[in-house]
Amino acid sequence: MTPPAAVAHRAGVLGSPIGHSLSPALYRAGFAELGMDDWSFDAIECDAARLAALVGEMGPEWAGLAVTMPGKAAAAAVAAGRSERVRTLGVANTLVRRGEAWWAENTDVDGVRGALAAAGVPPTGPVLVIGGGGTARAVVAAVAELRWDGPLILAGRRPESSVIVGELADAMGLAATRIGMTADEITPVASALALAVSTVPAGAADRLAVPLADVPALFDVIYHPWPTPLAAAGSADRITVTGLDMLLHQALTQFELVTGVPAPADAMREALRDAVGSDLPLPV
Repeated sequence: MTPPAAVAHRAGVLGSPIGHSLSPALYRAGFAELGMDDWSFDAIECDAARLAALVGEMGPEWAGLAVTMPGKAAAAAVAAGRSERVRTLGVANTLVRRGEAWWAENTDVDGVRGALAAAGVPPTGPVLVIGGGGTARAVVAAVAELRWDGPLILAGRRPESSVIVGELADAMGLAATRIGMTADEITPVASALALAVSTVPAGAADRLAVPLADVPALFDVIYHPWPTPLAAAGSADRITVTGLDMLLHQALTQFELVTGVPAPADAMREALRDAVGSDLPLPV
């Protein structure tokens, strides 16, 4: 970690494992572009059990934290103040210093919203959300905030996670239908879809590539390896949104929350592309 005496303002990302995090590349590029030489950003190994104690020991020089797995629920719990999103979703990926206390936000929702808008996906028509974890919750919240004009279909691998996401959709006033995640269950609904969103790990949705090949817009949160079979099966004119798009857009909002300064989107986009060796366009 950077020596405290070297900087006036500190920020970082907490998670376990944390070595793969792209947040340092994004933030450091933002600081460099804006001439914020008195800011530093560190990646800190921290699991959920240690998060509260670690955050509680941080001095006033710490302005904000990004939080990745497995600490998002712990981040929501440790905060003295929480946004409406965090209260609804129960998880936070951002902690911002407010006086002596921490305030929690979930910018994963901004990541989904920003990525879809930048790619030109119109907020209308049936949406399929594959998966039932934290990212699926962020997608449901984004659909609700966008006032999406169309029904929501939830395809889960595990009944218990599907119930949680379904209850969230109900609480947000969305008309949601739950189905399983087999090709036999998804094929009958595929032809009417405007957007399919896969929030499951690499390989888990591969068998759905053919049933979803004709969907006009696909959002696959995977970005390595790329393209996924799900993405590769679509036509050349399909709108395709990636996990890198979501990561970039959530970071743009998070950067401004932590620093109080609008994020330099172009510089952060190029840093992200360089960090992963990607030639994806990543519109902002």
